[in-house]
Amino acid sequence: MNICRVVLAVTFILSGFVKAVDPMGTKYKIADYTEAMGLGSLLPDIVQLGIAVALPALEFCLGIFLLFAIQRRLTTKLIVALLLLMTPLTLWLAIANPVSDCGCFGDAVVLSNWQTFWKNVVLLAMAVVVAYWPMKMFRFVSESNQWIVINYSALFILAIAAWSLYDLPMFDFRPYHVGANIREGMQVPEGAEQPQFETTFILEKDGERREFGIDDYPDSTWTFVDSKTVQTKKGYVPPIHDFSLTLVGGDMDGEDITEEVLADSSYVMLLIAPHVETADDSRLDLINELYEYCAEQGYAFYGVTASGPKAIGQWCEETGAEYPFCTADEITLKTIIRSNPGLVVIKDGTVVAKRSHNNLPHIEEAQAGIPLNRLDLGLMPTSDAVAGKIAKLLLWFVLPLALLTFADRTWMWTKWLRRSKKKEATESPATPKAP
Repeated sequence: MNICRVVLAVTFILSGFVKAVDPMGTKYKIADYTEAMGLGSLLPDIVQLGIAVALPALEFCLGIFLLFAIQRRLTTKLIVALLLLMTPLTLWLAIANPVSDCGCFGDAVVLSNWQTFWKNVVLLAMAVVVAYWPMKMFRFVSESNQWIVINYSALFILAIAAWSLYDLPMFDFRPYHVGANIREGMQVPEGAEQPQFETTFILEKDGERREFGIDDYPDSTWTFVDSKTVQTKKGYVPPIHDFSLTLVGGDMDGEDITEEVLADSSYVMLLIAPHVETADDSRLDLINELYEYCAEQGYAFYGVTASGPKAIGQWCEETGAEYPFCTADEITLKTIIRSNPGLVVIKDGTVVAKRSHNNLPHIEEAQAGIPLNRLDLGLMPTSDAVAGKIAKLLLWFVLPLALLTFADRTWMWTKWLRRSKKKEATESPATPKAP
């Protein structure tokens, strides 16, 4: 029972955290689900975003409650109910395959649909075991102090989600993370498994139509009608396979500048807005300031969007934007940065920095003549940046709960000692008085 308890708790905590740290990515996955079910028009964006925040928070909190044995009966029943809901859903995903990845662990761990289904079957079996003996779980925190863990866990995970929405995800598990080289991510390693295809030919003779393969292709008395090709085996797919930039407008309209951008040994700034129609325009002064700085320093600056020329023209007219625009795939842009718009700095094909529209840098007048390699925006984060983020999580969440557990157990132990001494004093015979 305790093995099942720990496995379930860790799984729910991990699943909830990696989705809460990237609520926009979770929202995109929910949109994929609703679209596949034909419910896309019934759930507005704000509702999908609310689900993308609430569901991971629920998973995270249930994992913490299970680990600490808080509200043992209710927690185990809720986990069983959640898995009873999710397991048939993942079976449908495995059979129908409307989306390639369930997104149950965000972009941190990618599972196939069948792997997800069998994972849920195992977890459901474990949840039934734990729900059958809930009162056998050892408490790490006494019942009188459980409210502290409940409220602190909920506030913590909601704060993580809120900050990730305001800025950018604290942890970036996508192939376009800071430090990733886009060109290298697009390469296929030598000897990698290649995709396999099977072609079937539809031929006709004397009014009869039949299908033939390459190995049993008939003689010339048969007349060719049609052919169809299906992929029989999926080969190696590089992490980045859809990064492409095409200029819009001007004399170079329609020109592909992907290689030019990735090969630039200087800095390239990309202002990415998947849809300029809905892009936040509250930081226009900082955006134009960055463009002017790039123009003075000789750095390339492009707006990148999936919107059409009409929407781009309207954006330029309303914002006074003078920088050139490129078009790219919408899903690619949403994968690169979870902000609309967001800034990406590239050098030699490597992602140097990413900023949301709420955290755009301000180039002061005194910095206008300083090259980017001497400013924070042009410097790659140190190798211990991730370690620092993990340390913050330990400091702000794990350490307080550990101290609470220690204090609670110490208090309960001293309380037990006092009770034991009082019981011993009550049960021991009275000492006779001296004559």
